[in-house]
Amino acid sequence: MFALAMSSVRQRPGRFVATLLSAFLGAAIIMTFNSLHDTAGARGVDDVSAESMSTAAAVVGGYGSLLVFFAIASTLTVNVRQRGEEISLLRSTGATPGQIKRMVVGESAVVGVVGAVLAVVPAMFAGRALLGMFQDSGQVAVGVEYVFGTVALVSGVSIALLASVGAAFLAVRRATKASSAVRKPTGRGRKFAGYGALAAGTASALTTLALDGTDPMAMAPAAYGAILLAVGFAVFSPVLLRALLGRLGRPIEILAGPSGYLTVHNMRRRAAELAGVLMPLILFTGMATATLYMQAVESDAIKASGLTKSVEDKNLETLNLVVVGIIVVFSCVVLINSLYAATSYRRREFGQHRLAGATPGQVLGMVGCEGLVLTVTGVLFGTAAGLAGIVPFTYVRTDEILPVGQGLGIWLGIVAVAAAATLVTSLGTAHRTLRTPAVRAVAVTVAA
Repeated sequence: MFALAMSSVRQRPGRFVATLLSAFLGAAIIMTFNSLHDTAGARGVDDVSAESMSTAAAVVGGYGSLLVFFAIASTLTVNVRQRGEEISLLRSTGATPGQIKRMVVGESAVVGVVGAVLAVVPAMFAGRALLGMFQDSGQVAVGVEYVFGTVALVSGVSIALLASVGAAFLAVRRATKASSAVRKPTGRGRKFAGYGALAAGTASALTTLALDGTDPMAMAPAAYGAILLAVGFAVFSPVLLRALLGRLGRPIEILAGPSGYLTVHNMRRRAAELAGVLMPLILFTGMATATLYMQAVESDAIKASGLTKSVEDKNLETLNLVVVGIIVVFSCVVLINSLYAATSYRRREFGQHRLAGATPGQVLGMVGCEGLVLTVTGVLFGTAAGLAGIVPFTYVRTDEILPVGQGLGIWLGIVAVAAAATLVTSLGTAHRTLRTPAVRAVAVTVAA
């Protein structure tokens, strides 16, 4: 089956581009920050510089590992779902579920390793630039030399490989169960993970209320709480999407006409498939909202006290801004990958709609409505996760419930980025897909 996996990668390289890009970016992020561990452990580095670099590497390493797994999981889920006919054909020709799992996991392992290897050189340059940024802000001594060593290399390759293999195993396990007429997927593991993330996130956010507002660590449990809640909402995104459609389905049909009817019908049927798109949307909105607003609250509190920012304050601010920047870029890339793969795969579906009487404009309107519903769902639950971290931190830091000195500007900027990434990608891909004549689109089986 490993030989078959290698043949599949060689024959269909386009199918694995999204996973390769996710593994590449994820490994680059992990290596970039973990190279600070190598640099901090070099000879002659003072304690303050070492602590600043180690803190940044530890925090972003945790964020990065979580993002990498969800990014690769979302792209692999879309990939495996699109191979339903291929998996069914392999089952009918005698392949066992174990053999199919080994094939898909083998493919993903190769793609993960290749992505990690390709990320080594970019991570070196990015790590050097990151060290320069810390030196310019006074958090690291100017004389510290950059080191890219074992910690960075091993962590990047191992996390990318483990995320690829683990996500592929879970995705193909669901697919092989779904193709079986006897066994049906129960989703117990998914539910357990989702409830666990929601419970841990709530507990972490509430822990903030027991801390002193001036404690440098007061922001940490609130931020981790928001992240875990966003993960929990992302896990349950199919259920949340169906619930939202139950409330808004009729208004969408009335306002958008035929396109709205097609939107509601298709999204109810494809709610599980759209989870790969909602995951990065919810994570991006929740993490960016919580981090940016909490950092704004912290900066306003320091300014109001008349104090100047210490090295620790500068380190925290730089770290938060860098983390948000990484989240924006990484989540948008994953979102674009997932949307592009999911929309381009619908060529046959679009052709069937057109042969049934829908115009190209109505099909585009359907895709636009879907993108709008996805954006609203992702922003709604992502914002809820972000608020769960913002409220307790703002209360212990300023005795206010919400950030008084901050308006909706930050949130509107986050929403604008999420909406632009979703709508531009989905509409652009759909417009290109609709160039194929309807009869040809229905007759041709897409082989990715």
